[in-house]
Amino acid sequence: MHGVHASLVTPFTASGEIDTKSLERLARHCLEQGAAGLVALGTTGEAPLLTAAEQRAVLETCRAVSIEHGTPLIVGAGTMGTEPSIEQARERACLADALLVVVPYYLRPSDQGVLDHFAAIGAAVDVPLIPYNVPYRTGKQLSSETLLRLLALDCVGGIKHCAGAIDADTLRLLAAEPDKAILAGDDAYVFPILRLGGAGGITATACLAPAAYAAMTEAVRDGNEARALALHNALLPLTEALFSEPSPAVLKTVLADQGVIDVPAVRAPLHPPGPGPVAAAQAALTGLRPLAG
Repeated sequence: MHGVHASLVTPFTASGEIDTKSLERLARHCLEQGAAGLVALGTTGEAPLLTAAEQRAVLETCRAVSIEHGTPLIVGAGTMGTEPSIEQARERACLADALLVVVPYYLRPSDQGVLDHFAAIGAAVDVPLIPYNVPYRTGKQLSSETLLRLLALDCVGGIKHCAGAIDADTLRLLAAEPDKAILAGDDAYVFPILRLGGAGGITATACLAPAAYAAMTEAVRDGNEARALALHNALLPLTEALFSEPSPAVLKTVLADQGVIDVPAVRAPLHPPGPGPVAAAQAALTGLRPLAG
């Protein structure tokens, strides 16, 4: 649960099918360049837009690469309902080291309802859960007290925390020093979360810059604040460019330009990105490389 885990895109062929060769190449690229692990079937992977057979192909490909490298595979799961989430978790747990389970979205259940939701999913599978707290997407805000209660569940191994800021609840959560991993989920906030005691992060940007994230994590761990800050400052324009249009459109285009995947296609309703964000991301990536070496 420590370090930066790369949230993988799902590459497609020119005819719109899953491109497992590109996915395998991407997964190896991330791990060989220092990522602590892989995340499959997250939002970055366009998981809701894949068929069941395609989801299985993604998982089998990522599982094989993870076993080859001896690194963990975190798998996205969960919907707005508890029973469908349990079904999905059971289907994916056999190929996962942990399940990344989103806080129920849109319905905005009570805090106790959220806790019961995760307890029920955890009772149904044999791998740890990583609740995905992302209130600006789910519409459900959890207080630091509820987040700590969530982390206290036996079935929970850590949390992906995406507050969109270093807000008061984030500060309280980290100050409590829970004995389970707090992983930054907003790419731009990995460095401050690490400096405040977090364990690492789950980021889409690590698909493009795994070495930089690994170097930044190592610098924080070693107390080399100047190097860590320099890497953070260099990563920031890259993350801003990648998320300036709905993700993962820019990310896929730059990955294809770099030869990591073959085709930049995204599925509807996502749309190919404009040239400005792509050019900005490429320029930021070029500027980042000398620092990450």
